[in-house]
Amino acid sequence: MRHVVVIGAGLGGLAAAVRLAAAGRDVTIVEAGQAPGGCCGTAAVGEYRFDTGPSVLTMPEVLADVFTAAGQDMESLLPLRRLDPYYRLRYHDGSHLDVVAGEDAMVEQVRALCGTAEADRYRRFRIRLGELFDAEWPAFIDRDMTRLRDLARPRVLARLAALGGFRSLDSLVRSHLTDHRLVKAHTFQALYVGLPPRRALGIYAVIAHMDTVGGVFFPRHGGMRAIPRALAALAERAGARIRYGVRAIRVETGSSGVRGVRLDTGERLAAENVVVACDLPRAHTGLLPEEAGDWRLRRPRYSPSCLVLHLGLDRRLTGQAHHTLHFGREWDATFAALRAGRPQPDPNLLVTYPESDTDAAPTGHATLTVLEPTANLRGGADWDRLTPELEGRLLARLADLGYGDLSRAPRLTLDPPAWARLGHSAGTPFALDHRFTQTAWFRPAGVSRRVPGLHFAGMYTAPGVGVPPVLISGRLAAERVLETSR
Repeated sequence: MRHVVVIGAGLGGLAAAVRLAAAGRDVTIVEAGQAPGGCCGTAAVGEYRFDTGPSVLTMPEVLADVFTAAGQDMESLLPLRRLDPYYRLRYHDGSHLDVVAGEDAMVEQVRALCGTAEADRYRRFRIRLGELFDAEWPAFIDRDMTRLRDLARPRVLARLAALGGFRSLDSLVRSHLTDHRLVKAHTFQALYVGLPPRRALGIYAVIAHMDTVGGVFFPRHGGMRAIPRALAALAERAGARIRYGVRAIRVETGSSGVRGVRLDTGERLAAENVVVACDLPRAHTGLLPEEAGDWRLRRPRYSPSCLVLHLGLDRRLTGQAHHTLHFGREWDATFAALRAGRPQPDPNLLVTYPESDTDAAPTGHATLTVLEPTANLRGGADWDRLTPELEGRLLARLADLGYGDLSRAPRLTLDPPAWARLGHSAGTPFALDHRFTQTAWFRPAGVSRRVPGLHFAGMYTAPGVGVPPVLISGRLAAERVLETSR
């Protein structure tokens, strides 16, 4: 039986391992941490437990497909619930918009906030979002982009151009919507791909479609950390072995390609194929052989980072949505500051209140997570000085927004240096940004051309950042392994 080593038990590595093991391959997952998850991690402060990775889960069918590949039903092993609302958007003028399920229900939300004319424009824009998604998903997101000809598809490119996919995201949205609040509701997602709305391509409006039309979901039990745990159990059930607390230190190669993986225990795992599913720039600084270098990483452009406060509350909140976005008065200036490596003058905040994750806090208590976008470590800031300043400002902002005085609440702070200590290059958990020259075929390749048997998965490869894209990258890596080693 042909042996495959998967390096990293994050979502991409686990998705690849499940499919490979289910297809009959002998699979070993090597994970330096003590539990599965990678970026989708967890941490505790006293009696409070926090999800330290992604909090937004869209396209649950992509996750369900991993379970199906192993002959299992996701609903029985990892039941999800659709959030209601998906988001609550709060604006500096005191108004708010709930993003809810169903076209008619959402149109009524827009009508109540922005008027009938804008509601009609929104309905037409919603159709355009669906058209962009239908054109883009099978051609670029759910497709292997390891060959240039996969990108150069004239009919698809022409269709995307006709739909506005190669305009800026900001101009695309503003050509359909006029109310600034609704424009913000459909362009803030540019931060997911590490770019301001004026620089992100219109093709990334599909993220707004995934969020606002497809919906946002959450595990019924155990929080977001339940996802990697369920995938790890699924991989083991399919026959894969997981080695926790063991670090891969070198992928060994020979004249025919991959030969094995050397571990920090001194062991050597023989393998004909290796899937590297960890931080890719760091992997190229010792783990991977020199001939595996990728020209796409010679001048990487990283996404901004974030300051995150995980707070333990001594009470539960009434009427609080799971996800609330607080928009500041500034808009363009906040993105300009990020680009210049400065703190945002009036940051937009994402507040996550996982009320249904009752095991994350003592009875009658709850957790709250607040995320403020910041520059990454390439910005050159003095974080020893800046982090306390931003923490104080953020706590004061939360008090002004009605969350009360949280300065004495148990908390865990993650800033760019902390992200770097957790293994993220440039101190950002969002990898490379998604400018055109780091998108699709231009993103680091999912397979090494010079080292047969060496494959890659995770957010550094195509399709990119986010839970569904990372899961897809794992599927694509598994398919390449199976195709080349029949």
